[in-house]
Amino acid sequence: MKTRMLSMLVLGAAAFAQASGALAQAASAPQAQAGAEAETQTAVADYNAGNLSTALKEFREAADQGNRLAEFNYAMMLLNGEGTTANVDEGRKWLLKAAQANMSHAQYVYGKMYDDGDFVARDPAVAHQWFLKAAQQGHVQAELALANQFLDGRGTPRDNAQAFIWYKKAAEAGDMTAQYVTGSFYEHGGDGVTVNLNVARAYYAAAAAQGDPAARLKYQDLSRELQDEAKKQQSK
Repeated sequence: MKTRMLSMLVLGAAAFAQASGALAQAASAPQAQAGAEAETQTAVADYNAGNLSTALKEFREAADQGNRLAEFNYAMMLLNGEGTTANVDEGRKWLLKAAQANMSHAQYVYGKMYDDGDFVARDPAVAHQWFLKAAQQGHVQAELALANQFLDGRGTPRDNAQAFIWYKKAAEAGDMTAQYVTGSFYEHGGDGVTVNLNVARAYYAAAAAQGDPAARLKYQDLSRELQDEAKKQQSK
């Protein structure tokens, strides 16, 4: 989970840099909220500079004021034992706060904990609830996780039609794995999906462009198949 935290911190820093002007002009925003956002921005900078104990303190101060990014990052530092001794119970508590505040990435990470059994007893049904919340907000990793659960019947009854819906959403958002699986659905059909080799080839091509070697082979196979079919039609 450490890598997820680092990813979110980088995103947080970028978001703050982009919104700095808006923060200065946000007359309608409560002063406390603006202060918590500024405190979180400072904490992100300190974390990225390696000042972990300082960042931990700053995240906690901003988290106490209800900043969701601060809640999430404070939770992850506690869970990872960064800048402090690991404290799983306290880390889970703050991660849940961020998830309950409708932060989609916190919802995904909280669900992933239950899906994998990290820091908690494995419970795919609980994971499913949080994946769904995050996926409904367009969180791509959650969309893929939800699709996998529907395909496997893990934490929810098996439902290939629902799996396809969520794989396609993640594929359209650029997820390589989802692009491959969506291509496979269109190649083979079933569960409400009509076979369409041209569409399948397009999804395989998208995954291949991101470096998936299996998708590249699928793209090549379907290209040959479609060419052969076109030649047969022309010869009639």
